[in-house]
Amino acid sequence: MNASVHLKQPLAERLRPHNLSEVIGQQHLIGEGLALRLAFESGQPHSCILWGPPGVGKTTIARLMADAFEAQFISISAVLGGVKDIREAVEKAEAALNGLQPKRTIVFVDEVHRFNKSQQDAFLPHVESGLFTFIGATTENPSFEVNSALLSRAAVYVLQSLNEEDLKKIVQRAHGIGAIPLLEAEAEKRLIAYADGDARRLLNTLETLSVSAQREKLAEISDEWLLKVLGERMRRYDKGGEQFYDTISALHKSVRGSDPDAALYWFTRMLDGGADPRYMARRLIRMAAEDIGLADPRALRLALDAAEVYERLGSPEGELALAECVIYLAVAAKSNAVYKAFNEAKAWVKKDGTRPVPMHLRNAPTQLMKTLDYGKGYRYAHLEEGGFAAGENYLPEGMPAPGFYRPVNRGLELKISEKMASLNELNQAKATKK
Repeated sequence: MNASVHLKQPLAERLRPHNLSEVIGQQHLIGEGLALRLAFESGQPHSCILWGPPGVGKTTIARLMADAFEAQFISISAVLGGVKDIREAVEKAEAALNGLQPKRTIVFVDEVHRFNKSQQDAFLPHVESGLFTFIGATTENPSFEVNSALLSRAAVYVLQSLNEEDLKKIVQRAHGIGAIPLLEAEAEKRLIAYADGDARRLLNTLETLSVSAQREKLAEISDEWLLKVLGERMRRYDKGGEQFYDTISALHKSVRGSDPDAALYWFTRMLDGGADPRYMARRLIRMAAEDIGLADPRALRLALDAAEVYERLGSPEGELALAECVIYLAVAAKSNAVYKAFNEAKAWVKKDGTRPVPMHLRNAPTQLMKTLDYGKGYRYAHLEEGGFAAGENYLPEGMPAPGFYRPVNRGLELKISEKMASLNELNQAKATKK
């Protein structure tokens, strides 16, 4: 490829990784000894679903898998494609397999959740016969959006939004190939916040800036110039001078502080500034789990429902469901007891040794295990009075009761606290009788 053609390529294409080691982010999957890397190293491609938000590398990983196995790569967009595209992919796969030099085929379906049931079913016989390896990419939960028959034949890999460090590496890589001018620290910070974990958004914005900077012969992009060029696209990060994360912090703290008006105000401010409602939905789910917890378990379900409603309706209709969720979370009873308990448990396990599972709690599916006393002495709670085996110990031998979970006296946790106190009395009574 000559230089002039190369320079006409989109920046995202010029920076696309050529091997797995060049992929930025997703280290929980592609790090040494981890699931997706092992799949690449196995020498045998397998069908999979790549589930994650936009711009996190789903297409890139699929292409790299085809390269790794020297396979023909066929890409289908479920938004634009249909049965005709599937039929053509089957014909190409057959031709590659039956050619003079037989070659594997990987069929990549972007936004696979957009295909209906019959379209998804069309892949099944060819996946089962081994004609091609199927890779689907989706931003939606595959449990709900991908047919169970297809899902059962594919491994599901969950990709995550890129973090700040990942996005900084992309900016550095773009600058390293001379694709963009230097960025002032504040300008880079603003761009990374604007990208919101989406590498594609970051690269497209960098490309826009680069073209404008070259036109004005700028050697460095300042924060002030950045705001001037991008205008409305950057409002959400500079409306009234506040930074994006200051505003989301204000929303979160207003919900935590049980002020529905303030929470609704900050929520609306973010939408008005152009914040992605999907990002807002993810934050509301986090608030429900972190600040409300078991004081009102309905809050988490409502947050998930609001997110789903938005996916179904889009903007602006779906935003009403998110607003309803904001108000509910603000007025709901608050508890961070689960959040604290989980963090304490993680800290304990990290510093503690690996304690063996007590014999009476072990499963005994074989006769040998039964002979070795696996499960011996276990008390089946449903057969005990009140469905509770008073005095039974479920912790490792010698481990003191850690008391991770301490329910608050609010909402449902008030009842949970009373129940735990009652069960504790039964345990103590049993211990006294021994």
